[in-house]
Amino acid sequence: MGRVNLRVAGIVVVVAIGAALFFGRNRNVGDGPYAREVADAVPRIEKSTGMKFKQRPRVEARDRNQVRDFLLKKFDEATPAQELTGEEAAYKLLGLLPDTLDLRKFFLAVLSEQVIGYYDPAVKVLYVVKGADEKTVSITITHELVHALQDQYVNLDSIQKATSDNDRLSAAQAVIEGQAMFEQLSIMAGGPSNIALRVGGRDGMREMIRESQNSQPVFATAPMVIQESLLFPYLSGADFVQRFKERKGNANPLESPPTSTEQILHTDKYFGAGRDDPSVLTLPAPRGATKVYENDMGEFGMRLFLFQHLKDEQGAARSVVGWDGDRYMVVTNAAGKGIVWASVWDSTVQAAAFADAMIRATIKRTGMAERAEAAGGATIKSRGRAATIFPRIINGRAVVIYSDLPDGMSGVIDPAAIKVDPR
Repeated sequence: MGRVNLRVAGIVVVVAIGAALFFGRNRNVGDGPYAREVADAVPRIEKSTGMKFKQRPRVEARDRNQVRDFLLKKFDEATPAQELTGEEAAYKLLGLLPDTLDLRKFFLAVLSEQVIGYYDPAVKVLYVVKGADEKTVSITITHELVHALQDQYVNLDSIQKATSDNDRLSAAQAVIEGQAMFEQLSIMAGGPSNIALRVGGRDGMREMIRESQNSQPVFATAPMVIQESLLFPYLSGADFVQRFKERKGNANPLESPPTSTEQILHTDKYFGAGRDDPSVLTLPAPRGATKVYENDMGEFGMRLFLFQHLKDEQGAARSVVGWDGDRYMVVTNAAGKGIVWASVWDSTVQAAAFADAMIRATIKRTGMAERAEAAGGATIKSRGRAATIFPRIINGRAVVIYSDLPDGMSGVIDPAAIKVDPR
């Protein structure tokens, strides 16, 4: 889920993971000012990353209301209202969010619940809440100092401002947060080789986060897709960075970052003999309807869609193997809102497997009232809407076209007009 992978919302995960895993270390950072924590963390970060700080970032203390107001401003800058409204509509049409959820209001509640600190690449300042628990502050400063170091070698502000390719943004955020997460854990565990033993591996980290939810009631009640999207850049991102360091040592992973969540999830897609960048799909202008919003989901988003409706994590992962790009469009007319979603696959077999999973997921989501099958696809009608899933060959490529449209809206997209180009 692209735009919800915001660092301003994701700061919760830094605190949750760090607090849950390392409060037992009894590491005494002292009662001095933040300069002491910075002085302690900087040489450790430089040693672990092999990168030197060109200048030491400024750290400023603010009260909770000041930091909250700052983050709300950054949230609105990073996620324009039109973008958030469009994505909210798409995820509700896909059954990933409840119709009653106000996505912006929810994220503001997360910020209010979670805010501890934040590095702002625009002004090169690390803000920390006054009076926060010293161990939590130490964890946050270590993590955010890694972001400050990243920002001295690449422009973090520009990386995080993409809006038209959510999957690429999610991949970049996974490297940004994954590197900070990995280095934070490595430093606190006494070296990268101790991380798995100290925290029980990725599954252990996830379980400890779940157990810490009593102190995070907003996050604890969030829909699955939001929880998993907030965790993705930290857990999957840290996995990616660990593999990157094993292969490339202390090279900077942000110099040539992954372009898709597929590359984050699959070692061979990024590190293989030929890096597998996704294809670019271009949808034609809609017919008989107006475009409200368009973007992409990526392999990770498609996994979440299938898992949400099929409740089979491994099956969902298998069904999206071979993803090579996707694009969806939210449309509207007098009949209501609908969505059209096209995806391209490495082979016809993989496209057929995904189409089959989509049919099963749509039946479960809609409580199918009527189903008609043809040419390897299906039309499913329920409660005044029709969902169609059909595999096609477009310009020699295997494509699956999904639509969920209200009665009175049909033929929105001409399949022959979809373009598939290599990136």
